[in-house]
Amino acid sequence: MAAKSAIRNLVNQALFVRQLTPTIEDRINLELTVQGHISDDDFDALTNLMQAMDAGKIRLVARV
Repeated sequence: MAAKSAIRNLVNQALFVRQLTPTIEDRINLELTVQGHISDDDFDALTNLMQAMDAGKIRLVARV
């Protein structure tokens, strides 16, 4: 079985702590930049994260 991608791991971390922190967001953006593309599985994970945010299940933490 293939290991989960870094993006899916970061999304799972955000879902677990119920917050999208600046650190998690930066790491997701870095992974997207490094990879240069997004797999279908990563796209689905990010879509789930955005849906959870829209539903109020995930809190966006602002930078200080």
